[in-house]
Amino acid sequence: MDFVEIYIPSFAGPKQIVGMGSSLAGNDEDIPSRRAFGENTTTHNKLMKNIATGVGLGLLVLLVAMLTTFIKTRKQTDKEEKENQLKIEKFLENYKDLKPTRYSYADIKNITNKFTSKLGQGGYGSVFKGKLTNGITVAVKILNNSKGNGEEFINEVDTIGRIHHLNVVRLLGFCADGFQRALIYEFMPNKSLDKFIFSKKGKKPYLGWEKIQNIAISIARGIEYLHQGCDQRIVHFDIKPQNILLDHNLNPKISDFGLAKLCAKGDSIVSMAAARGTMGYIAPEVFSRNFGNVSYKSDIYSFGMLLLEMFGGRKNTEVKVENLSQVYFPEWIYYRLDKGEDLGIQADTEEETTIGKKLTMVALWCIQWHPVDRPAMKSVVQMLEGNFENLIMPPNPFASTAPAKTSATIIPDITPQTELIVILEESK
Repeated sequence: MDFVEIYIPSFAGPKQIVGMGSSLAGNDEDIPSRRAFGENTTTHNKLMKNIATGVGLGLLVLLVAMLTTFIKTRKQTDKEEKENQLKIEKFLENYKDLKPTRYSYADIKNITNKFTSKLGQGGYGSVFKGKLTNGITVAVKILNNSKGNGEEFINEVDTIGRIHHLNVVRLLGFCADGFQRALIYEFMPNKSLDKFIFSKKGKKPYLGWEKIQNIAISIARGIEYLHQGCDQRIVHFDIKPQNILLDHNLNPKISDFGLAKLCAKGDSIVSMAAARGTMGYIAPEVFSRNFGNVSYKSDIYSFGMLLLEMFGGRKNTEVKVENLSQVYFPEWIYYRLDKGEDLGIQADTEEETTIGKKLTMVALWCIQWHPVDRPAMKSVVQMLEGNFENLIMPPNPFASTAPAKTSATIIPDITPQTELIVILEESK
């Protein structure tokens, strides 16, 4: 009988040899030897080792690449921040004669009592209530470090810092301490206009029609001052209810000049890289030059949209309305006014009803599609202060075939005004 070696594990001794018939065992060459089995195991181990080494090296290379990219990005960010800080410091150096008080970041912490009383927050940063050493209550806006390239900070200081008007919020101080930037304003206890004008449906305006008219006139005077009363023309580019603050007597003050542009009255030319403003208040020409040049008339369009919201007590675009025709309020109110239909004014007297109609008509003149058809702010103030009977129905702002009329059709401009052209810059 032929024998084949079969290894049986034994805890008691060496290997055991079991005899088997040749018919069951087969040929010797068909049975893997101990040597072949060992060689296969070695090859498998080497393969796994090589794979593990390759994966490890790949992960190491990836980690190094990620770390290198992070370091480069961090260096680039630090470089840009330093350049922005140098730009701000250079601006402030040239601004010495006009600037409000400059504070350190440590001062800002003391003024705000370590930022304990938060008034609000937005894309620009956060606003905190504070108190100066002389006891004056202030609002402190802390700008986000990652927001912009310092342009908003410079705009605020350069515009509000030189303005002294009853209807423009006053900048009392600022902080440019390293990468920390803050702006200190006079405190407005009644917050912003939107808190008052968006009343519930079917109710009279909380402020009353006479007060709404006075607020509208005051805002218009403030914008007129920005356009004509300063050494340089200031275009705000973000007139909206949230940027109209109210003092303890509900007197309005224009705020947030982060998007504003300065230009010489003679040249009336300014550059900006892209459209700016808030959707719903941005003039058509800001999106397309087919409607005309971007100008101070863009602020007038925004004011008209604001005026309609003050009249309607609602957003100009509102999906949740009973009648679909009222979704876009400006168009709905124009057709109602044009046909002499009821405007839904909640008023106790005929005088209040007349105020509501006047606000509506002035607003519709302000939102004319083409800037050349909008009145200058001086004319807007005169219309708001005048009698409703002296006004005429404006052209349809929503019809492309509407005849073009100038503001001289209503009230001639006493002071000639040069159109401010905004040119889009090439992307760098």
